[in-house]
Amino acid sequence: MVTVLIDGLILCGGQAQRMGGQDKGLIQLKQRALYEHCIERLAPQVGALMLNANRNQDRYALSKLPVYADTHLDFSGPLAGFHVGLSHCKAPYLAIVPCDSPVFPLDLVERLMIGLQANHADVSYAVTKNAQDQRQNQSVFCLMKNSLKDHLSHFLDQGERKIDRWFHQLKYVEVLFPDASAFTNINTPEDLLKIESLLP
Repeated sequence: MVTVLIDGLILCGGQAQRMGGQDKGLIQLKQRALYEHCIERLAPQVGALMLNANRNQDRYALSKLPVYADTHLDFSGPLAGFHVGLSHCKAPYLAIVPCDSPVFPLDLVERLMIGLQANHADVSYAVTKNAQDQRQNQSVFCLMKNSLKDHLSHFLDQGERKIDRWFHQLKYVEVLFPDASAFTNINTPEDLLKIESLLP
């Protein structure tokens, strides 16, 4: 896989209501902000890297990475961040991860690309299985062609907001990852304590 063909986007634009409205990307984990852990994991997997943040942009800018705010201002959720990433993506593909899952796989992008190309798909995204062997979508961990911007713009303009509903309008492929814990995300203070044990 040639990483120069892939730009990366870290989503830091959520409202984090279950964390008391804190800016999730800036929450400290082992003396570092969550988004910094994500940069460390994603940067080797892609060429250029950017951040999507709607507040505290000056603090995110300390990373020396480009920081872009949503252009859909009605809080369209992650899809608004997807749109920002596609608007600034200069590579043929865009890989996306959220800022609140700092232990995602180190081969995430490679495996998503293999799945996408093998199935001639527009987008690939991660799925895992829970203890009951039920599939769980991890659709915010995804890889897509950068040519999807106009399609997504039209989808958002119709008032649509759900990632899976958009994906299902495209040619998509699910890529199974065996370690569900790698996609653990932080929604509560308890989650923060739990994920510390997963970090080296």
